[in-house]
Amino acid sequence: MKTSELTRAALNWAVAKCVYPDLVWGSSIGVHHASHQIVIPHLPEPKCYYDPSTEWAQGGPIIEAWAIDVDTYRGAWRAARHVGILPTYGYGPTPLIAAMRCYVASKLGDEIELPTELGESK
Repeated sequence: MKTSELTRAALNWAVAKCVYPDLVWGSSIGVHHASHQIVIPHLPEPKCYYDPSTEWAQGGPIIEAWAIDVDTYRGAWRAARHVGILPTYGYGPTPLIAAMRCYVASKLGDEIELPTELGESK
């Protein structure tokens, strides 16, 4: 799936894979079937419900730590991470979605494979 199209649980899973690269789908990370939230059981509540694309307390520190710039561009939010010659961009309807797409693209690339369970949630 294209990183630029990730939303909801799929985007949050991709961010979790960047932050916690040793997580294994089904044993140390999963999705709560009723709320469609990503769950990381080894984290204490409420942090175990991982939602950095909508929760500033989780997404904000990533933006700060990775020096992601967020602004508006042509009526949408744009996030940029300047490393090397060309920046990595992420776009979205909110600053957090744009920033998390940018973060994932800078760490995992423009396309990623999703767990089968997340294929429908993008």
